[in-house]
Amino acid sequence: MDNGNTDFSVTAAKSHFSEIVERAEKGEQLTITRHGKAVAKLVPIVDEAAVARRREAVEGWIKYRDEHNITLGPDLTIKQLINEGRRF
Repeated sequence: MDNGNTDFSVTAAKSHFSEIVERAEKGEQLTITRHGKAVAKLVPIVDEAAVARRREAVEGWIKYRDEHNITLGPDLTIKQLINEGRRF
């Protein structure tokens, strides 16, 4: 049933419910239609706790960086570091 569609008729959604739910679990937003008109949307649930942990980690790193005066160095950009790493 993986036809790349994000719109499914009620009949198709009923026939392939498990596959549609699996696609939503993987991050897709799927629309259920009746007579060509959108009537419902199936969306993945966002793990708010994981989002909060990532946000805290980034904020913690920024605080640590600022407290310890961590920099890339004079006249050095992230792009230059990436390009340097690609040489090896």
